[in-house]
Amino acid sequence: MNYRNIITIEPDKRGGKPCIRRMRITVYDVLGWLASGMSNAEILDDFPELTEQDIRACLEFAADREHRLMAVVGAA
Repeated sequence: MNYRNIITIEPDKRGGKPCIRRMRITVYDVLGWLASGMSNAEILDDFPELTEQDIRACLEFAADREHRLMAVVGAA
């Protein structure tokens, strides 16, 4: 899976934050729900417009962002 096919960034939507498939649900929303202890099943029950693949894309996006951040910090 490539999160770039799922995560979208539109300057006029949610302040340009990364969103899922042009919806108003941000990557940060999903990560926050997971961090608060919600399971994938609970998220999907509360937000039926999301899929398991959307949740994995958020995790992949966060991992890639962390990797790029560490590469930049390590290069300084």
